[in-house]
Amino acid sequence: MGGRMSRRAFNRGLAWTAGAVGVGAAGMAAVRAQDLGDLGNIDPSRPLLFSSPKLEPFVDPLPMLPVLTGSQLELRAASTTHRFHRDLQPSPALAYGGMDYLGPTVEAHDGDPLTVAYRNEIGVHPLAADFDTTLHGVTEQDRTAVPTSMHLHGAVTPPEHDGHPAFLQRPGQGHVHHYPNVHEATQFWYHDHAMGITRLNVYAGLAGMFLLRDEFDTGAAGNAWGLPSGEFELPLILQEKIFTADGRQSIRATPVVPQGRWDGGTPGDVGVVNGKIWPELEVARGTYRLRIVNAASFSVWNLFFGNRMRFWVLGMESGMLAAPVPTTNVRLAPGERVDLLVDFGALEPGATVELCNDEPPPLAASQRGARPMPLFCRFKVAGGRGFTGAVPETLRGGAGQPADLEPVPAPQVQRTVTVMQLPDPSSGSVLMSLNNLRFGDTDIEMPRQGTVEQWNIVNVTPEPHPIHLHLVNFRVLGRQAFDLSRYTRENPAPPVGTKWAPPVDAFVTGPLIPPAAWEAGRKDTVVANPGEVTRIVAVFPTAARLGFDPDATFGVGEVAAPVPASPQHAGHGTPAHAGHDTAPAMSGQLQGYVWHCHMLDHEDHDMMLGFRTVAE
Repeated sequence: MGGRMSRRAFNRGLAWTAGAVGVGAAGMAAVRAQDLGDLGNIDPSRPLLFSSPKLEPFVDPLPMLPVLTGSQLELRAASTTHRFHRDLQPSPALAYGGMDYLGPTVEAHDGDPLTVAYRNEIGVHPLAADFDTTLHGVTEQDRTAVPTSMHLHGAVTPPEHDGHPAFLQRPGQGHVHHYPNVHEATQFWYHDHAMGITRLNVYAGLAGMFLLRDEFDTGAAGNAWGLPSGEFELPLILQEKIFTADGRQSIRATPVVPQGRWDGGTPGDVGVVNGKIWPELEVARGTYRLRIVNAASFSVWNLFFGNRMRFWVLGMESGMLAAPVPTTNVRLAPGERVDLLVDFGALEPGATVELCNDEPPPLAASQRGARPMPLFCRFKVAGGRGFTGAVPETLRGGAGQPADLEPVPAPQVQRTVTVMQLPDPSSGSVLMSLNNLRFGDTDIEMPRQGTVEQWNIVNVTPEPHPIHLHLVNFRVLGRQAFDLSRYTRENPAPPVGTKWAPPVDAFVTGPLIPPAAWEAGRKDTVVANPGEVTRIVAVFPTAARLGFDPDATFGVGEVAAPVPASPQHAGHGTPAHAGHDTAPAMSGQLQGYVWHCHMLDHEDHDMMLGFRTVAE
């Protein structure tokens, strides 16, 4: 075979990631040999999974996230303690901006540049024992001198302010981010993006919402569409988690995978909204605007209300749709956001309705015994009337509204990329890969500035993967099934480290299925389903259009000047292991952006690659 991976080996890799690893007789025997009580919370009917303690839902109120506004802000990442449920003790967490979990909602305005002085003040990481030093870029030092890299997801930012995963700040270090905010109103979110530990930093609490306003979507009464505002507009950060018996966050899903070793992902078994487990919110009888982000590490959710009532999708990641889309469910993958209009006015006072999920877990997780995490929160209807505006007929193109969505531009270049899951001989585990490469490989995509490109994302795995591109927004053309067996048989994959992205058009087996109605606008993250090619179109902007060079090099010595300590930390509180404020977090020059799977477990090992936008 001349060093080429055989079809049998390729398919064995797919089967392995579909649940065969650690689920065989040896894995079961290892679990049976243990006293289940020593392993944590394990349901005997699902011995391959840890379980959270039994908790009563709807006993905690839904937290309202504080709002930060202004042209110059400070956000500091710190170690905290947080109570996730009334019946759990406060437990270690991470947070931004003085909160004890997550971060405040940042509000900014289109065209008004924003400066955010970020500083890492993390002392103890609550998941330090889960750092896997076999992953790319992760070292023993990281457990105590925790690296971070804050990313404003969805924003168009200069490369040195994008939160590159190799552009790290350790405790005592910071970076002053400059965000142009040249974008129509939408909902971004900010989160950590440090190489190899993104899943751990975000899971521990480093995430927050970012609402960008403009002349139409002002965030106040009298906006262009008469939408709910103020107390009737609710940012909701949705997560799912596993907790230990003493109430600590746990990233571990299965006793088969030892602590400190990477796991490909399993759904949590409790829903967390704005930092509380299964909270309840009392709502008035009227309409609400729910700004939702899937901030989970792993799961795609099919969201619906327990009574199957209708709601409307106003927009997704990158702005408003052409018109509200009525529906009773919406599918949301990690990294995706959705802007919903929900009418509680038809419900009687005292009625309750839950926000639910019924998306089945991927095959590997279901073979371990995972089930859909079914519940996020409950809304309880009060007696008073709330906001009673009508559902707008259109969102674009009308008088006093933003311009209509432009037609999808004709691609000048077509580019095929592949999403893969392979055996990882170096660790005995699984390698998540794009184009058969690891993150450090240099054979990256290099689209030219000013070019319209169609990316054909070919998923040869048994799982859905949400693919996120930094820098650009894109439009979804649709998805097509293809003959996976023939595609891999006629295009044998080479050893890992050699790019593998064969053209797929000769192998499609059905028509192009248009995107769901709520996916028809501008996006930055898209679900690539297993056995399908997902086609998107993006314009890679020029430096002249952006006002900055997207291909500029950057490095710690140039742009990562220390941010002064906050008053409460000045002169103390910086861990001794962090070194001096001027100590570099890394060396060398960086260039470009990244694209990756937004299942954070996958991104960390190694379903992420760099890309550069080169000048003509």
